[in-house]
Amino acid sequence: MKGELRMFGNLKSKGDYILIDEQLVVYDSVMSIIKKGLQNKQKHAIIVKGGAGTGKSVIGLQLLADLTALGKNTHYATGSKSFTETLRKILGTSSSSLIKYFLSYAEANPNEIDVLLMDEAHRIREKTVRRMKKSTGKLQIHELLSAAKVSVFFVDDYQVVRKGEIGSSAFIKDQCEKMGCKVYEYELEAQFRCGGSDGYTNWIDNTLNIRRTANALWNNDDNFEFKIFPNVESLDAAIREKQSAGLTARMTAGFCWEWSNELQPDGSLINDVKVGDYHRPWNAREDLNGMKKGIPKSQFWAYDQNGVDQIGCVYTAQGFEFDYAGVIFGTDLIYNPNTHSWEGKPENSFDTQVKSSPNFLDLAKNTYRVLLTRGMKGCYVYFMDKETERFFQSRIEL
Repeated sequence: MKGELRMFGNLKSKGDYILIDEQLVVYDSVMSIIKKGLQNKQKHAIIVKGGAGTGKSVIGLQLLADLTALGKNTHYATGSKSFTETLRKILGTSSSSLIKYFLSYAEANPNEIDVLLMDEAHRIREKTVRRMKKSTGKLQIHELLSAAKVSVFFVDDYQVVRKGEIGSSAFIKDQCEKMGCKVYEYELEAQFRCGGSDGYTNWIDNTLNIRRTANALWNNDDNFEFKIFPNVESLDAAIREKQSAGLTARMTAGFCWEWSNELQPDGSLINDVKVGDYHRPWNAREDLNGMKKGIPKSQFWAYDQNGVDQIGCVYTAQGFEFDYAGVIFGTDLIYNPNTHSWEGKPENSFDTQVKSSPNFLDLAKNTYRVLLTRGMKGCYVYFMDKETERFFQSRIEL
């Protein structure tokens, strides 16, 4: 995520992303509700819905900065370790008191926080699970709602990629009402990623049959480049060329290979991702010790420029954006031309969190939707299954 925010009234993070258009409308509305909500005992819940790249995180972080500057006890929570730790690194160690995880509120006192901003709220779990600590027995969303006077949820219903993530906008609204909250809903539609192209994200949704849109064909928008590569080596070379030119670029892939929990004798990562003669490691596991110097920890894969040497999975890529996103589209999701439908192949998945799920197909579609929408300027793809590649090609205007 790139952004411009003033934290504690001083240094800004790098970038040039400011609130514009409907983002500013939502920001102003939320600020107004928060100010009113803190003046009475009525709990308030605000649900901000929006697809990838519509600016949910930018609004959330700007609210955090401005509310903190006003002296309001405000926290920003997510369900992603990579996103949370990267934010803490960018904003400084003191920010850890404000930037939290969803599981941080299991033992919070009622209304001890003025405002709780929850980014990627679709990743809310059914129950909070903490190491060496007993569960409260409550739904995680009840713990979150109890902790704050005003709760703000930023959610994308099409980014649920893991079994156990239950934070749909409908579920959140239902639970907020059950907890006695006054609920407000807003929706962001304008696209600020993918070259500002609503057409591209709509095309991805339509092509993956996630939802029907008017964008059945991609017409190679001048502001965004979508390119299919004949082999993974040329894809990797193109991504590295973009990074060498001073742009941000990363390689990602579907979870179609084992993820080693050991290192090679010299401390380097094991090359788990193998496509023919192309061998690369996944991003490092967070529990690996003794890694060779220069290899970023998993939570900093997206932020550290050496991350270009590893392949990122959806869990490390989700929540981030790059100028150019490279995607190895694996065989856990394929298009069947005989039935004219998408098929999930859990036998080709190494994601133990997902492969046993009864809705594997939907989770696999959402995974590739996330990976294919990480780019600001372009998305480069290599398809392992050639029927799937041909289907995508058929949906591109010549």
